[in-house]
Amino acid sequence: MHEDICFADATELARLIREGEVSPVEVVKAHLERISAINAKLNAVVTIAVDALELAKQAERAIAKGSATGPLHGVPFTCKDAFDVAGIRTTRGSKLFEHRIAERDATTVARLKHAGGIFLGKTNIPEFALWWETDNSVFGRTNNPWNPERTAGGSSGGEAAAIAAGLSPLGIGSDVGGSLRMPAHYCGIVGFKPTHGRVPLTGHWPETLLRAQHVGPMARTVRDVALALRLLSGPDGVDHHCLPLEPPAIPASAAKPLKLRVGWLADGAFAPVDREVQAVVRKAADSLRSAGCTVEHTALPVLEEHPASTVSGPVWALEAGYYWEPFIRGRESELFPFMRKRLATPWPDVRDYLKGLATWEAIRHGMTAWFHEYDLLLCPTVCVPAYAHQLREITVDGVTMPTRQKLNTLIPWNFTGSPAISVPFGLSSEGLPIGVQLVGRHFDEATVLRAALALEEVSEVRGKHPPLS
Repeated sequence: MHEDICFADATELARLIREGEVSPVEVVKAHLERISAINAKLNAVVTIAVDALELAKQAERAIAKGSATGPLHGVPFTCKDAFDVAGIRTTRGSKLFEHRIAERDATTVARLKHAGGIFLGKTNIPEFALWWETDNSVFGRTNNPWNPERTAGGSSGGEAAAIAAGLSPLGIGSDVGGSLRMPAHYCGIVGFKPTHGRVPLTGHWPETLLRAQHVGPMARTVRDVALALRLLSGPDGVDHHCLPLEPPAIPASAAKPLKLRVGWLADGAFAPVDREVQAVVRKAADSLRSAGCTVEHTALPVLEEHPASTVSGPVWALEAGYYWEPFIRGRESELFPFMRKRLATPWPDVRDYLKGLATWEAIRHGMTAWFHEYDLLLCPTVCVPAYAHQLREITVDGVTMPTRQKLNTLIPWNFTGSPAISVPFGLSSEGLPIGVQLVGRHFDEATVLRAALALEEVSEVRGKHPPLS
């Protein structure tokens, strides 16, 4: 019964609780016991909310009184350790903040609580949430639940591993350069980066690169991220990036035929891409065609001319370095080795920085023009399945490249601010998940979700879970 509970999605758990088939206490207990049994192998959950069980009892009493509070009443959720949760240790993955206790909830955390969700705990991140491997000096490394010798990605790697392994049904991640979608791909879950300005960033740290930063939901099903997105959306009066828009329309189903125009690309601007990843993207293109879409192979010349991972380097380095300098001054020796090395690198020349900003704008213009012709882009989430921990280089299709280059499939949509979702759609020959990515027009999350639902319906990995016991 516990495994049935732990691998039910949040939407199903909410229904079971609402109809009295399970209680909030049963659900929270099942997840806490799962964490106790499995987490040591993964190091995904790093801080448990000590009041979770008491809150579950309160939720149970509310049901008895007929006063359930919202669509997630009694359903547990987690968030990465970059979000503030009142009264909870929030380390930001760093020795510099090892004993920090947050004073108030991040807006997104508060919204899930207001919807009846029960906060279960914090998940691991790399230091300052700015690396593609989840490891730090406070809690150590997070392992991929499909193969502990492989990376879970970053910076939302702990969140993705926890959800994939049944430690949590629903989570909040963030994404400044793939930090939400990359771990979702590696761990075989759904990760949704909504349009920039859709979900408030308030209470998420670091407060830098905000025009590229996104906060969004992570879960095992598309319907869960759709539900969470509606709950998380809308201005909070604090984050000036968040626009006063109505919550996105959430489709109940794919509603085929989709009648969308989809451009797909498995290599080209994103090359080199692993052959198995390419095959999964092609299969997804065929599936969308079968669902009623007009699907065409496309090209993205602006990204061929301006590889996003190269463009982001000087901008990220200068802006983040300037922001972090007051926090780290005199405490450099306490930084995680990777971050210490990264922040010791000389800042880029102002011309390189300005060139990066100009190229950023060129990518935005180029992709805006592309979306005049298409409703959606289908492409790889990441060019490879999960690889071994701590690699600085990877070999893809016979080409050896820096691991940073894999961000070429991810960072463009932080530059553009577009909604982008990773949906698990296949397995590699080594049994590792492979996701596909759908990118849409600004604030057209509904179209992205409709197509994602259609892919999920025919995904060969739908309902499959990591081989953990």
